[in-house]
Amino acid sequence: MFKSPFSFEGRIRRTEYWLSQLIMAAYIVFWSIIMQANELLGVIALVPYFWFAFAAGTKRCHDRGNPGIYMIIPFYGLWMAFADSDPGDNQYGPNPKGK
Repeated sequence: MFKSPFSFEGRIRRTEYWLSQLIMAAYIVFWSIIMQANELLGVIALVPYFWFAFAAGTKRCHDRGNPGIYMIIPFYGLWMAFADSDPGDNQYGPNPKGK
């Protein structure tokens, strides 16, 4: 789990996707503290947040057998959070469940 969190390659399971969401929520709390201290530093601190968020979303889309661009579809994030993986290997790599 979290072998390459900033990579856009491969697939991740729902568990890692949910943990990514929790990490991003905690980071937003940290970011709000930075933003109060220094706005420029706060804006710069958003870069790794968005990179991590897009990487996790893209890999979860890959796990569902879809390209990463699907994550811009409204409410598709809910589908990624609750839907099961594609069984077996797909064009994006082996099933992270190992099945």
